[in-house]
Amino acid sequence: MTGQPIRISISDEVAEAVAAGAPVVALESTIFTHGLPRPRNLEVALEAEERLRSTGVVPATIGVYAGVPTVGLSADQIKELSEADDLDKASLRDLPVVAALGRHGGTTVAATAFLAHRAGIRVFSTGGLGGVHFGASESFDESADLTTLAATPVTVISAGVKSILDIRATLERFETLNIPVIGYRTRRYPGFYITDSGHEIAYQVDSPEQAARVIEARDGLDLPQAVLIANPVDPAKQLPPQELEALLTRAWAEAERQGVTGNASTPFLLDFIQRDTQGRSLEVNVEVYRGNVRLGGEIATALAAARSTGSAGSGGTGSAGSEA
Repeated sequence: MTGQPIRISISDEVAEAVAAGAPVVALESTIFTHGLPRPRNLEVALEAEERLRSTGVVPATIGVYAGVPTVGLSADQIKELSEADDLDKASLRDLPVVAALGRHGGTTVAATAFLAHRAGIRVFSTGGLGGVHFGASESFDESADLTTLAATPVTVISAGVKSILDIRATLERFETLNIPVIGYRTRRYPGFYITDSGHEIAYQVDSPEQAARVIEARDGLDLPQAVLIANPVDPAKQLPPQELEALLTRAWAEAERQGVTGNASTPFLLDFIQRDTQGRSLEVNVEVYRGNVRLGGEIATALAAARSTGSAGSGGTGSAGSEA
């Protein structure tokens, strides 16, 4: 016996754009429900939508509103979620619970990617990805983003994984899960707050059109996994790498001193970084997001153009270069 299908609400604007083959970019909601302080959170969320619309791209901000997974939240819904105190951080495992209980929820990368794919959206811009935590060999603590993206054929633009994570181990897991990681105009993997995490990756693309060809090749092979585009923050706007290294050492030491472990580690460490830098890390976070939203719009536009002309090739680039 199977349950009744859960209704997914897709705004008319998004549904019509997807049906017409117009460029659409999915945006997650946890950045404004859990990631940024008020009132900056609402400003950043609405600005991202406005920037996409100004370039002819339809934004699809995704979240759970009163138990309904929603693709294309309205401005009023975004405002309400950004001001709500009692709402859930909804990963993929949480979606049925939040829906059944009729609660508000900000969707993580995993849940947003899933809902975007269900709505037919091919491109998703976010800030940083989840990944493998330090000590995961004993704690098994790694983000649900990893396994979800291994089975969800969207394209995710990010500035790498969050700096507090074990980046080397995360890249190994991406390889194991057959998730391609491609640098945008770089083969150095970014570290969210910094341009270069110190890790090299095998491939890069140098234009939105090259990225579109990789995406079309993935789809032509009928592969199930996401394509990850790693878009580093502008070096002039990053946190100084040596400062970040020293800051993370202090943050981990303080977490150990206070006995902070498990799920509480990430918010504790990010809050420590923000306080220790007197808000400078928050500004880097916003710059990261702006850059990824912009690139997501450019790639979505290139995909739409390729589909309309039938010009998308069947190969990637190598190391050189309503309701549902």
